[in-house]
Amino acid sequence: MWPGVLKLLLLLVLITVLLHPSRCTQDKGQTFREKEKQVLDNILGPGRYDARIRPSGENETDGPTKVNVNIYLRSISKINDYKMEYSVQLTFREQWLDERLKFDDSQGRLKYLTLTDASRVWMPDLFFSNEKEGHFHNIIMPNVYIRIFPEGSVLYSIRISLTLSCPMNLKLYPLDRQVCSLRMASYGWTTDDLVFLWKEGDPVQVVKNLHLPRFTLEKFLTDYCNSKTNTGEYSCLKVDLLFKREFSYYLIQIYIPCCMLVIVSWVSFWLDQSAVPARVSLGVTTLLTMATQTSGINASLPPVSYTKAIDIWTGVCLTFVFGALLEFALVNYASRSDMHSENMEKKYPPSDTEQSTSIDLSSDQVEPDNSSNFVMKPLVRQPEDTMSVDRMQPCELHTQTRTKNCCRSWLSKFPTKSKRIDVISRIFFPIVFAFFNLTYWSTYLFRQEAEGE
Repeated sequence: MWPGVLKLLLLLVLITVLLHPSRCTQDKGQTFREKEKQVLDNILGPGRYDARIRPSGENETDGPTKVNVNIYLRSISKINDYKMEYSVQLTFREQWLDERLKFDDSQGRLKYLTLTDASRVWMPDLFFSNEKEGHFHNIIMPNVYIRIFPEGSVLYSIRISLTLSCPMNLKLYPLDRQVCSLRMASYGWTTDDLVFLWKEGDPVQVVKNLHLPRFTLEKFLTDYCNSKTNTGEYSCLKVDLLFKREFSYYLIQIYIPCCMLVIVSWVSFWLDQSAVPARVSLGVTTLLTMATQTSGINASLPPVSYTKAIDIWTGVCLTFVFGALLEFALVNYASRSDMHSENMEKKYPPSDTEQSTSIDLSSDQVEPDNSSNFVMKPLVRQPEDTMSVDRMQPCELHTQTRTKNCCRSWLSKFPTKSKRIDVISRIFFPIVFAFFNLTYWSTYLFRQEAEGE
């Protein structure tokens, strides 16, 4: 009878377990959570842990507490040239060993304990020395956590946004590279008590799809920057971010428009000197437009004491536009002089003797009429003339004479002085501007490559 009753009871227990497996799992889960609570109460309970006392050094000595730092750059929102600052959002992590927080991991079931209240454990007093503004992220919950591992290691992670100062050297702007630093140091603990170290392996990570509107992050370097003051030496870490400015934006917005304005100002050289309203309006318009362009560029940059590359470019372009306007003033003056000469010739025509006699000063010959020619030569040649002629080779004399004759024959096609000034300006201005471009780009592009290395 009793064996049958026992079999019946075992069958009922088996059926109950099969029909309600979640209860056993829930009881097991409650037991695990209770175990985690017991561990937290055991290591952080009243009278067991004091967050005001820093952890001991390696091997429980009185040496400094070593804190390993790791940074994950999530985004760089802007780099402000005028205020010389940049904004960055990052995940900041610190890890150190606190022997007082050791606990039993229940045979590997407790991998770590998680806290959200940083005030319950000791925290390093790290601050960002070049910070201007900063804030934590609290949506939906505070983006911070603390993990305590069985061996006593503590991992602190938080997401923050910072606006940091970045002193810039704008001598090569906009062909420049800028180095912006992120500095972290201890505020109260000296190196005898606290030392910051970069995490071995990969201390700084950058998001893969990092996008900046006007810059490119070329590389970053980690280093140490310990500082000594009257109160002691303090541990410091820094990461240098090397940014290269994207030149395509400035090429389209500044350099090409300035070149176009300079070229447009040369159109006045091809207009007739009598078209005074057209040439004046063209010169004044291009000059005002160039001045407005220059002022707009300077408005977005800080007032520095040195000359920038963009200042040289805009200054030379403004000079060319202003020179084109002055060229018209010279042409106008020359045209009035030509008109005065023509009026004098009409008022006082030359006599018959003057018309039949022409003197060629270049060859020292006098032609009294078409039938007879005679050469007027000085009776006594000066010693200087003899020496200069003797020194010149026949080939040089021939080349110089031919060049002068070509220039004179070409200029003789334009009878008035005003027209000659316009023709010379059509050639002179583009050649000088092309030479300036060659010098400008070769100088600053080579300097940019040298600084990049």
